[in-house]
Amino acid sequence: MALKQATSVPPCSPRAAAGAVIEGGARSDASLCKSGVEVIETEARALSSLVSRIDHDFAQACRLMLQCKGRVVVTGMGKSGHVGRKIAATLASAGTPSFFMHPGEASHGDLGMITAGDVVLAISNSGGTSEIVTILPLIKRLGVPLVTLTGDPRSRMAEAADVNINVGVEEEACPLGLAPTASTTATLAMGDALAIALLEARGFSAEDFARSHPGGRLGRRLLLHVADIMHTGDDMPSVSMDVPISQALMEMTRTGLGTTAIVDDNRKVLGIYTDGDLRRTLDRELDVHKARIAEVMTTECVTVSPNILAAEGLKVMEDREINALLVVDEDHRLVGVLSMHDLLRAGVI
Repeated sequence: MALKQATSVPPCSPRAAAGAVIEGGARSDASLCKSGVEVIETEARALSSLVSRIDHDFAQACRLMLQCKGRVVVTGMGKSGHVGRKIAATLASAGTPSFFMHPGEASHGDLGMITAGDVVLAISNSGGTSEIVTILPLIKRLGVPLVTLTGDPRSRMAEAADVNINVGVEEEACPLGLAPTASTTATLAMGDALAIALLEARGFSAEDFARSHPGGRLGRRLLLHVADIMHTGDDMPSVSMDVPISQALMEMTRTGLGTTAIVDDNRKVLGIYTDGDLRRTLDRELDVHKARIAEVMTTECVTVSPNILAAEGLKVMEDREINALLVVDEDHRLVGVLSMHDLLRAGVI
């Protein structure tokens, strides 16, 4: 049976670039990239339009949240709800206590989450989301400030609000004008603007941020101190200055740190012996069983306090190009040893 020859459109032809469907129902790279660029450009225009709306209403919304003795309760339905969850999370991590409340569940008991000291931040592109409109009288009855982010400043939600911020866009990136795209991007950006303005107004620091992110890398870098991760006790390699080099090597091997401290009877640090020192020792062809460690140790060794941040210890190692640090107290007595592996395990690196 003869097969009818199929015709195809070259991938780089004007027709393909215009979005024509080619063999197998696929679209060309040029067509797909064209669609992607148009989306980004549409959303960029939507974001640019927000700049002029950072005005008195924006400042007033910030003041209401700064004066809030409770929490910012964010609510929104559908895609606005997804955006609202992210805004609530950003506010909370940036120093403004906040949580998300589903507006549908609010009508069935969750409205009890709102207390007298809270502020409600309600999100709706249309400004007429039925689930939120239903609970507006109850929010007003509670007497809590209501801030809204809407795409229609004449909507029911906007008119009921103490402050409304207009996040409307001229067009969605969706070619059908249906899927929330540019509008959700604009709303999310306005939420970020509120969160960061509040962060700066509160004087929220990197250390404050780390306290709410103890499991993240930044939290570990800003909260962990050398004392939290250094080797101590029997895991802390040390020998006296009178021992032979071979004994110092055994101590280095026992702890696996590639170094050992040399201390006096009061545990004061006299020097350090490392893998690098060992290589120099071998170049001198010394008898490691007879020569004393005092002959080959490094006396001007780098030491740090146990109270500094682990990240500071890391910087010292990087600047000096070393893999271990001796940790000493105010009397220069050995209290610990910090290695690069300790920093790696702790997630500081």
